[in-house]
Amino acid sequence: MTGIRDIEVVVFDVLGTLVDEPRGLRAAIREAVPASDEAAAVDHLLALWQQHGEAEQRRIRQGLRPYAGTEALDAEAARLVAGRAGLCDPAAIARLATAGRRLPPWPDSVAGLEQLARRFPLIGLSNAGRTALLRLNAHAGLRWHQALSAEAVQAYKPAPEVYRLALDTAGCPPERVLMVAAHAWDLRGAQAVGMRTAYVRRPAGDPPASDDAFDWRFDELGQLVASLTRGQVASG
Repeated sequence: MTGIRDIEVVVFDVLGTLVDEPRGLRAAIREAVPASDEAAAVDHLLALWQQHGEAEQRRIRQGLRPYAGTEALDAEAARLVAGRAGLCDPAAIARLATAGRRLPPWPDSVAGLEQLARRFPLIGLSNAGRTALLRLNAHAGLRWHQALSAEAVQAYKPAPEVYRLALDTAGCPPERVLMVAAHAWDLRGAQAVGMRTAYVRRPAGDPPASDDAFDWRFDELGQLVASLTRGQVASG
């Protein structure tokens, strides 16, 4: 058993871990393109959006493209979706481009953060751009002691400088900072700079591989909250 005194600051991924990104994007696509209301059509457009964002972030990490924030990438994705769906209304396309600001929280996210905030400094660490993250936090009701955007270091997770941004803000050794995410790739990045790691399962997450050695694994956020607030965390 690991004493809770060893963890001083808790850092959360936001997209996918605390908000349901696919559901929010689906809703935005349905709003913009009512004719695509069939599930298969919406899923096709959603996949187009997500594939573009992932590919462009990867190109940026590889140095194949200068840094561009998520709002720029989302605007590109919105134009791709609009072109594929035959959407020509500039206002509808512009609103679709801001879908990342209106993602719904998972049912346990708001209450879970509020409980933890009574015991720990909480940091949100997201690839979302500054403005998008501000609006998203307000829309979803996510309350932080500090919300950090990877835009501040002109990089995307899992680049190490993004996690160091959180560590610099936390002001304590990395082994006393817990990174929580529903994405194994995110936790691997945090682990590489010495942070403690906790995987929380989400339907849209990236589950750990058999050889991942994260400190803890939880089936739901409530289990993490209960373990931390009780004063001890069982290793996973």
